[in-house]
Amino acid sequence: IEREAEALIEEAWDRDMARDTVNSPAHYTTGGIETIDFIDAKGLSYGLGNAVKYITRAGKKDDEVEDLKKARWYLERAIAVRENATAA
Repeated sequence: IEREAEALIEEAWDRDMARDTVNSPAHYTTGGIETIDFIDAKGLSYGLGNAVKYITRAGKKDDEVEDLKKARWYLERAIAVRENATAA
């Protein structure tokens, strides 16, 4: 009986992890790779990572246009920082 209980607990845990909206939300896992894994693999900065985040989730979580505007804000900021660094 103890083994059966452990098996049931493990099965429930696996189901919960599959629906885990904290660690693997559906709007960040589309396409077979989590957005954060892509950001880490590319070594993107905080700002560029956020731009990618908002682009990849656009229309999947909140308002699509709002997400794209947020991405644009981060991209414009990244561009301004780089332009200012070049001008200095």
